[in-house]
Amino acid sequence: MKILFTGGGTGGHIFPIIAIVREIRRVLPEDEKLEFYYIGPKDEISSILLSQEEIKVKRVLTGKIRRYLGFFAILQNFIDVLFKIPLGTIQALFYIFFLAPDLIFSKGGYGSIPAVISGRLLAVPIFLHESDIAPGIANRFLSRFSLEIFVSFPVKKTEFFSPKKMISVGNPIRKELLEGSKEEAKETFKLTGEKPIILLLGGSQGAQRINDMLLQILPEILLNFEIIHQTGLKNFKEVKAEAETVITKELKKYYHPFPFLEEIKLSQAYRAADLVVSRAGSGSLFEISAAGLPSILIPLPEAAQNHQVKNAYSYAENEACLVIEEANLTPHFFFERLKYLFSYPEELEKMGKKAKEFSKPRAARVIAEYIVEYLTQ
Repeated sequence: MKILFTGGGTGGHIFPIIAIVREIRRVLPEDEKLEFYYIGPKDEISSILLSQEEIKVKRVLTGKIRRYLGFFAILQNFIDVLFKIPLGTIQALFYIFFLAPDLIFSKGGYGSIPAVISGRLLAVPIFLHESDIAPGIANRFLSRFSLEIFVSFPVKKTEFFSPKKMISVGNPIRKELLEGSKEEAKETFKLTGEKPIILLLGGSQGAQRINDMLLQILPEILLNFEIIHQTGLKNFKEVKAEAETVITKELKKYYHPFPFLEEIKLSQAYRAADLVVSRAGSGSLFEISAAGLPSILIPLPEAAQNHQVKNAYSYAENEACLVIEEANLTPHFFFERLKYLFSYPEELEKMGKKAKEFSKPRAARVIAEYIVEYLTQ
């Protein structure tokens, strides 16, 4: 049995694929021969993560449509649409022809275009997963080639797709993220346990503007809270160096910056945290909800189709989070909202319960069972 995965290349595309692969292995008998493959754009981190799961990786050229104006953006769009995507599709066509997978599962994004188009040309069954309420351009285009479209949010809220094709399952998360230990977290992060713990996430790529906002008020926040901070790989050295210049030695023990939280560390951080501050990508949102944590969501305003804002407000309808749009994100406003939430512990507890009610921790399992049933019927 050969299953081919494809996606855009960021953590938001790769981690759900890993979650589904793990669940397929759990669903199928041990004696069933399984082969997993991935076709997508060049990305060093995703190659490492996928290889660790014994998923064989093939790289193809791909491109995307930039929605902002400017000479170079128009030129790049021209090159991507007329050269990179067609060349990548030819590469994918070659790989898929000789690989002959039984099924293609697309996590979406621009990186999945060559594999899905090629799979369609070669009559391979295609399934698509959409993370967000508002699909991007790539998934809107690719949806016409899919037999079924798994969606994270309720069918009635998800835009563009035909309701007849959609199956609402949630966003696949790795169940291992829910198995962390508070005791191990205390050791891993050197937590003092003297103050409430805030977990600040910027996604796998970090969030520069959130980092900058935090640094402006870091000494004040550390007087009241202890922080685990995922800075992003590119931002870590700069953030760490600046933090060391603005906080005193006495406060240093309350600040724990990391470039990226690997699976074990992230599972421990979720167990230790009293509240999460995050962007509103679907992956983070469904992990936070599965962990049953209250949160402050700061949607990325430049996100395609404004999907992070829509994700955040849809989630907020469940009273599980507080949304602060970036236009309103001044350092002291953020700090005051944070203090306000912790001055009403019963409200935080309610937010955590509502988060748990919203969560769909079995999404990866549901998709895995659906795929296996389709392939074995």
